[in-house]
Amino acid sequence: MTLQVVGAGPAGLAAAITLARAGRRVVLREAHREVGHRFGNDLQGLENWSTHGDALEELAALGLTNSFRVLPCASGVAYDAWHRAYPMRSQRPLCYLVERGPGPGTLDAALLSQAERLGVEVRFGSRASSIDGPGILATGPKAADAIAVGYHFETDMPDGFWLILDDDLAPQGYAYLLVMGGRGTVKSCMFSGFKSERVHVQRTVERFRQIAGLSMRDARPHGGIGNFRLPATAMSGAHPVAGEQAGFQDAFAGFGMRYALRSGVLAARALLGQEQYDQAWRREIGAGVECSMVNRAIYGALGNHGYRWLLRSQLWSGDARGFMGRLYGQGILRRALLPWARRRVLSRRADASCDHVDCGCTWCRCGAMASSQGVEP
Repeated sequence: MTLQVVGAGPAGLAAAITLARAGRRVVLREAHREVGHRFGNDLQGLENWSTHGDALEELAALGLTNSFRVLPCASGVAYDAWHRAYPMRSQRPLCYLVERGPGPGTLDAALLSQAERLGVEVRFGSRASSIDGPGILATGPKAADAIAVGYHFETDMPDGFWLILDDDLAPQGYAYLLVMGGRGTVKSCMFSGFKSERVHVQRTVERFRQIAGLSMRDARPHGGIGNFRLPATAMSGAHPVAGEQAGFQDAFAGFGMRYALRSGVLAARALLGQEQYDQAWRREIGAGVECSMVNRAIYGALGNHGYRWLLRSQLWSGDARGFMGRLYGQGILRRALLPWARRRVLSRRADASCDHVDCGCTWCRCGAMASSQGVEP
């Protein structure tokens, strides 16, 4: 019997790899013509703080490759709205920078290569509206609960990461600058104020030029969306739904790759009859998603003065990884706050479209989800 997986993002690839490793025949269908199509050369962070274990070791334990290019980041710099710098340091990597997209050394290409070596039949340009027979759905986000908009570029800057917490640059979110091996990504990751995305991107670029010496060559505009929610069930009929299609994303900061990969593996195990899927994801992922929603609700209410307090607290802790880990820790207070957070953190899945003429928005549903037209670098 052939098993189908729809969507060749991290969740879909993880599912296909897990099924193929169990000796099953797998067909992986992807609507785009290449893996990682919507990411280009986006640099992203694979977070390493939400569990005590290491993220790369977790991938190996799940049977997934970690043979993609990574930059371990145990230190970086964050800034508040008043341009004050707050060093972020830890003994172990706080995150791993990875590249997304179809090129060599990317996370997506490495997972695709592993899937193909295991015999997975990958059909690009194959859009599926339904699945006949057993299969897994993993087609990515369905709405923009958060957007990250900015540029990819070439640079002579040193490797590293820089953050800014300032609602004038990234409403209820953060602006970031990532550099790895002569390539960079600068973006405003915003959780509100989408209609002013161009203004926020321009402010972000100018601020990083001032405080971090941002230098860009061949700057290319790019935008992406994130979708988070806590589903009542992650089943669509008889089919497990994995990754952001199910809402498995970090609602606090948007670091959802680990959720996507783990949910893909759990969905595959469910299809193999090892465990009921809703039970598995609630145990392995549910608590983390709940905690991220509480963190999102609290963070969204802080404002710039609250962000400054958060950065000071991180600095006083002396261990950025430990500090972030505590923010993601479970406890009585966070469980008590969950009903309040769920009322405040509402998915935009029902949103229609923006009111722009000749729309080029990253986030809305006026047409195909296109990259932002951005601003001149």
